[in-house]
Amino acid sequence: MPRLNSPNLFVLAAPSGAGKTTLVHALVKRCPKIKFSISYTTRARRKNEAEGRDYFFVSTRKFIRLRENGELLESARVFDNHYGTSRSQVDAHLQHGHNVILEIDWQGARQVRDSMPDAVSIFVLPPSASELERRLRDRKTDSESVIARRLRDALADMSHWSEFNYVIINDDLGTAVDQLQAVLKGNAPNNRVGNAALGKAIGRAIAS
Repeated sequence: MPRLNSPNLFVLAAPSGAGKTTLVHALVKRCPKIKFSISYTTRARRKNEAEGRDYFFVSTRKFIRLRENGELLESARVFDNHYGTSRSQVDAHLQHGHNVILEIDWQGARQVRDSMPDAVSIFVLPPSASELERRLRDRKTDSESVIARRLRDALADMSHWSEFNYVIINDDLGTAVDQLQAVLKGNAPNNRVGNAALGKAIGRAIAS
């Protein structure tokens, strides 16, 4: 549960195509006081992305140097690219009394939980596998082979939902943002892992 009288670190993870980036950006617009930690990545920048807004785009050599110097709170390799979170950026936000949200994958979330056990973890699922595939195709940024790989890996990623404190099924963006905001306020029992109704909805999302 979030601590109500002190800053919290929230970790948001999801399979590719579940809409976590859109969800986080919508949340930050609604709750401007929360700080969004911008990750480092070695992948190429997409047309709709901006340096310092979506990611810090760096070379593989620089990324490895950051990791070896202990400057990353977590790091992971996803689709042949590296991603990582700046430890100093997160620490600075927390020390200034701000809640912080990280948008990372399940591997990174596991590392954060190991080093910062008080972090509140949230997993975002698509409503179904077919909807996940549609979203991946609608990006129009990947080849058929890349889409097939992303879909295969995303379905495998979905199996890690039980490692998290909360789960949000991103069927409708407005509803998902409402639920995420409720998690931040510590008022989202229906999204808490272990909730029976949520468990059934997760089962449907994964099976369909």
